[in-house]
Amino acid sequence: MSSIFTKIINKEIPAKIEHEDNLCIVIHDIHPKAPVHLLIVPKKEIATIMDASDEDQALLGHLLIVARDMGKKLGLEGYKLQFNVGSKGGQEIFHIHLHLLGS
Repeated sequence: MSSIFTKIINKEIPAKIEHEDNLCIVIHDIHPKAPVHLLIVPKKEIATIMDASDEDQALLGHLLIVARDMGKKLGLEGYKLQFNVGSKGGQEIFHIHLHLLGS
């Protein structure tokens, strides 16, 4: 079963898209916890960070670079980056995603 993020990536569900490239998509969180709350989602479905392989190193690094670029684009002077890992770590959607939270 595809995650909601896969459905957004495949344009089956609408979302407010801030950025998209061949590796990831950046969308606005529908339940923001900060004035700026973006989700940086890889197009490759990986359930949790615990499921990432060594081969995913470049992809995971790309997510951080995209987060940096989004911070610059939005003129943020500081922000938080957060991965929730596994249900005990607060993860609700099992398709990894990096939260960017700022004001």
